[in-house]
Amino acid sequence: MSAPLSAQQKREVTRLQELVYELRVRDAMTTRLITVTPQTTIAEFREVLRVNRISGTPVVQEGRMVGIISIEDLIKALAAGQMNATVGEKMTPNPVTLYDDEPLIHAVGKFSSLGYGRFPVINRQGDLVGILVQGDIVRALLRQLEVEYHEEEVRRYRASHIFEDILADQVTLRFRYRVAGGDFERAGEASSRLKKTLSRLGIHPRIVRRVAIAAYEAEMNIVIYTDGGELIAEVDPKQVYLVAVDQGPGIPDIQKAMEPGFSTAPEWVREMGFGAGMGLPNIQNCTDEMRLESTVGVGTRLEMVIYLDSAGRPCSSL
Repeated sequence: MSAPLSAQQKREVTRLQELVYELRVRDAMTTRLITVTPQTTIAEFREVLRVNRISGTPVVQEGRMVGIISIEDLIKALAAGQMNATVGEKMTPNPVTLYDDEPLIHAVGKFSSLGYGRFPVINRQGDLVGILVQGDIVRALLRQLEVEYHEEEVRRYRASHIFEDILADQVTLRFRYRVAGGDFERAGEASSRLKKTLSRLGIHPRIVRRVAIAAYEAEMNIVIYTDGGELIAEVDPKQVYLVAVDQGPGIPDIQKAMEPGFSTAPEWVREMGFGAGMGLPNIQNCTDEMRLESTVGVGTRLEMVIYLDSAGRPCSSL
């Protein structure tokens, strides 16, 4: 039986788990692509793996990806004595892909549910731009941990210092961001800008992460399901208060919408890597308070509160 995790180890694990929401697939993927063609023989493919010390490659024909082949396919061909067979005969055609701008959490979920060793990565135009293996995710998370450690070391002020320097009975900073419905290319910009703003205010990194996850999920709900709305953040010495409002179709059954995995997103949205039905549950798990009001045909108002003195509490779902 392994020894229990120390308090420090638990904090590190939690931070790693939180980071998969913040990073995108492009932050972890390998852009140095080694490819083969369908006409490549299995013997030649074995040499490609050996020389480049890799375990699989995309298969490309006339500039377009047509499949993927792995070391597992090579082993099967070796066992069957089919070294003269072609890659096209042994590859997996039409492989499952990831988009480079997807949150890394989507990749983690696909690795877990599908059990694949690698995923080709494409951009929204369908071009092959990288490949992702599980080791890439680990390396990206560790790199980001190191960056955050140094940023925290040089941080000189906490959020409370900013408010202490302002002479007033009550101070609230208010930030408003417009969110365009259906604009998946800019999806996540509002929550990203809010995250940077809170970091520059000196708010504790864990609070910033929790706010960023809640804000991202709320923003994506506006993008996916409505014609547009707003994300508003109010910061005072005690809390961050978030409001996401829209004039969309509304939610017919709030209780059902809160169930993990429940989604009314159309299939084309799911194919883009969004609308997995975890948005509202993730928001609830990352906030100290959450209130949701919705009227069919009128719109939705989602209120979220994260207390600044709750930095020790991670998102409970992570």
